[in-house]
Amino acid sequence: MVSKKKDELICYCFGYTVADIESDAVANSRSLILEKIAAEKKTGGCNCSEKNPKGR
Repeated sequence: MVSKKKDELICYCFGYTVADIESDAVANSRSLILEKIAAEKKTGGCNCSEKNPKGR
């Protein structure tokens, strides 16, 4: 597993960091943020290809 910095962006569309997702998972016993991101990707509600430097 690759170690990531806590302030590293995971989601460029919604501005979530590693720390945001970790905190969310601890608080909710699962990551509601990741669920939101997955739902938005499914419905086309994100612009990952434009905002993410890796184009994904």
